Amino acid sequence: MINDWRILVVEDDPDGQDVVARILRYHKISLDIANDAEEALQLLIGGSQYTGAIIDLALPGIDGWTLLGAIRRDPQTANLPCVAVTAYHSAEVAVKAIEMGFNAYFAKPLETTSFVRELERVLRR
Repeated sequence: MINDWRILVVEDDPDGQDVVARILRYHKISLDIANDAEEALQLLIGGSQYTGAIIDLALPGIDGWTLLGAIRRDPQTANLPCVAVTAYHSAEVAVKAIEMGFNAYFAKPLETTSFVRELERVLRR
């Protein structure tokens, strides 16, 4: 059930955090926000249980690609559904995101209806 979900949002931009948080909260989905990959890893390693993660690809320091690799290598989080978001959209980036192991990909700005619909599809698997 969508209301039972808890999503980790990894986004460094306050406006981006706000947009994703508003969408999720509107659908009564609980969330935690990590400002960077290091904070996200602390939350994941700290035993927090998440239904999925929404990860900005262009994070400062450790980027979203590297964060995904760390998530996939850890047996505790290897199967966590991860969704890539980026303002630097191209067809090549979209293909690479799926090939690298993201379960879905979205270009910013997010289109609310399709974003939530696809998020539901990915998380219900």
